[in-house]
Amino acid sequence: MDTIIIAIIGILGVMAYKLRALDGKGTLAAALLGVFTLELGGIYPFLALLTFVIFGILATKYHFSEKIKRGIAQEGKGIRSWRNVFGNGLAALIFLIIEYHTKQDIFWVATFSAIATANADTLASELGKIWGKHPRIITTLEPVSPGEDGAVSLQGEVAALVGASVIGLFGLFLGQNRIEMLVAVTLGGFLGCNVDSVIGATLERKELVNNHHTNFLATLLGGITGALIFFLL
Repeated sequence: MDTIIIAIIGILGVMAYKLRALDGKGTLAAALLGVFTLELGGIYPFLALLTFVIFGILATKYHFSEKIKRGIAQEGKGIRSWRNVFGNGLAALIFLIIEYHTKQDIFWVATFSAIATANADTLASELGKIWGKHPRIITTLEPVSPGEDGAVSLQGEVAALVGASVIGLFGLFLGQNRIEMLVAVTLGGFLGCNVDSVIGATLERKELVNNHHTNFLATLLGGITGALIFFLL
């Protein structure tokens, strides 16, 4: 079984590389993340991460030529590096390790909320650049151009909620309190996405952190937020 799993992850990695979604080091990082996720958490967190990767590729490539023309395309022609992989996936792995040792549902929620944050942020960012009307800085509501750090729009917020809820659906397959998990993961991911915007509007705009740091902090805080919501429910 382990050989089959590794082979499947290898095939997925090659596909991501061929589709120019990941560079070489990014592919290796994603493969390692996938292996550890399967070993520690099983199929559901792996499928959640895979869902995020697929949605991320589709959203990034959506109207990519238009994004290039407008100067708002993902750096590196949309090809993500190992920094992108760990920026978006490391927090989820940390929560998963804790769950593996504690067997507590609250850390399942934290794991999926971190992934939901990453998915929500990617959809909000990539689709908001195209669909977003009248973007504003989240901290001051000052009008800005699409794609600026900390910019949000109504359309982007809707995309974020959809992205978070897609990952939230995995909560229906976990633990005893499935509806509570669905709600907590969805809200944790949505709020985590907005935390990402706040960090982008403050620390990132001042160049105190870069985009990869922002992603890690947002997914970490999104996971914690989802866990707190689950605890309160």
